[in-house]
Amino acid sequence: MAVTYAWQGKSGTGDKVSGELTVENRAELNNILRKRRIIPTQVREKKAKREKTKKGKVCTKDLAIFTRQFATMINAGLPIIQCLDTLAKQVSRDSFRKVITSVMKDVEAGTTLAEGLSKHQEIFTNLYIHMVEAGEVGGILDVILQRLATFLEKLDALKRKVKTAMMYPAVVLSVAGLATVFLLMFIIPTFAKLFSDFGGILPLPTRIVMGLSDFLRTKWWLLVAVISTSIWLFRRYRATDAGRLKTDRMILRIPAIGDIVRKAAVARFTRTLGTLISSGVPILDGLNITARTAGNRVVHDAIMATRASIREGQTIAQPLRQSGVFPPMVVQMISIGEDTGALDEMLDKIADFYEEEVDTAVDGLTSIIEPVMIVLMGGVVGGMVVAMYLPIFKMVNVIMAGS
Repeated sequence: MAVTYAWQGKSGTGDKVSGELTVENRAELNNILRKRRIIPTQVREKKAKREKTKKGKVCTKDLAIFTRQFATMINAGLPIIQCLDTLAKQVSRDSFRKVITSVMKDVEAGTTLAEGLSKHQEIFTNLYIHMVEAGEVGGILDVILQRLATFLEKLDALKRKVKTAMMYPAVVLSVAGLATVFLLMFIIPTFAKLFSDFGGILPLPTRIVMGLSDFLRTKWWLLVAVISTSIWLFRRYRATDAGRLKTDRMILRIPAIGDIVRKAAVARFTRTLGTLISSGVPILDGLNITARTAGNRVVHDAIMATRASIREGQTIAQPLRQSGVFPPMVVQMISIGEDTGALDEMLDKIADFYEEEVDTAVDGLTSIIEPVMIVLMGGVVGGMVVAMYLPIFKMVNVIMAGS
């Protein structure tokens, strides 16, 4: 978890300097200060204000637009402060405007752009901050921002594809559920009154539907309580490390949906790592950042295991192969990229391929789910209608037999 430290120290010229940095741990802070030739004299941990994090959320699309415009202005030769001032004036979201203004004031006060961004990690991720820092150090900030903008645009497109795959069945199931509740709450009771006046033994399907209707009308609060408690318990369980790992593993095993999630995770991993490596971020730092953006705990653990193996002298491909999470083709292409010295280019090619695979898988899933959901919805509604008409058919047969 990222921690914000307020530090004071002496620069290489003996001047007193101070600032704030948001890093993973104290060791990372010391490394950053050492690179800047600063000797820390006092370091204090600051408590994060979580309530501001939720208010400051900015969607990936808005961040991509901001980054693209920022890159264009930097490339045109405008000073960073002027770029930030212009961007702050044209941003529509007030919370985002305040953040950009705050970063601009920090840069005016003498901090680096990366330091200013690191104070707002509810918007700017570690990946974003590390890449900006690499761009500032290397004097290629405009190039880095362009890469970041491209990365964010593709990430946003990938998120939309996955959401599309999940949205369709959710909407259809919701409609089917509402239709079922409407029938049980308002239509079935009318038939129930008619059948009670008729007397006799009702068919089993009719009795089941009438029982469900009676339960829903008289004890709906119990159903709401059970569903709410189940959701609460599931969230509590998923918030634990073991729960997150098990549920993410289950998601990967769901037919069709698990395949999409796995391909999306591979695309995100390769795109992120390729962008970081091409921007000059060290491989170990890149893997650490990539693991946090994996979106799935199983993939996260596999990447962190790979990072630990690399620190011991192994290649990237070998531990990825042993993890069993990544497809053989991905591992083979990464191995080729390592051997040829073009790992970043190979990772980008893998990301392009798997983003297209996600698109194809989403289209395939939608085409399969549509008829299945229609049949399911028709079966539920039709089953209740048939159950209600069975006694009517019975009454007609009795009347015809009596005549």
